[in-house]
Amino acid sequence: MTEEPVPARLLSVATRLFAERGFDRTSVQEIVATAGVTKGAMYHYFGSKDDLLHEIYSRVLRLQTEQLERVVHNGRTVTQRLRSAALDVVVSSIENLDDTTVFFQSMHQLSPEKRKAVRAERRRYHVLFRSLIEEGQREGVFRADKPADIVVDFFFGSVHHLSVWYRADGRLSAQEVGAHYADLLVTSLRP
Repeated sequence: MTEEPVPARLLSVATRLFAERGFDRTSVQEIVATAGVTKGAMYHYFGSKDDLLHEIYSRVLRLQTEQLERVVHNGRTVTQRLRSAALDVVVSSIENLDDTTVFFQSMHQLSPEKRKAVRAERRRYHVLFRSLIEEGQREGVFRADKPADIVVDFFFGSVHHLSVWYRADGRLSAQEVGAHYADLLVTSLRP
């Protein structure tokens, strides 16, 4: 069995420690000691603890954005694409729940420039997601009496709330929760 690469190990350890102790109560020394690397190795890959926090969230957002771009352009009906996009964001959020939980609890601790960059990345994702709703509204497939940006904010508010109640050992799998969320979204948009 090969050992996990240093950057992945650092991210994994930082995510776990930030989730257990909080970002502000976790030192760089604890991260490198737990990961079994030197501070020099960490600073080779990440300039700061702030960079680790940024990367924890950015890697999930990159994954979700890549998946959303594929869904948006896959040629299926707008209803099928929106359902797939909603399902994917719920499932990928649950599969990376520690990452997103840590991030939302600690985002305010990012440097202003990193916080601005994350908001821009997230806005780009939401704009692409919103484009599906707007497309359906133009086609008359989705109701047009609700502003698309309000629909997106409402839906993602519930996605971001997953960390409060979802448990891996609960009665619903990530796929089942995603299917319920997707169904609620699509059903709410029917004319």
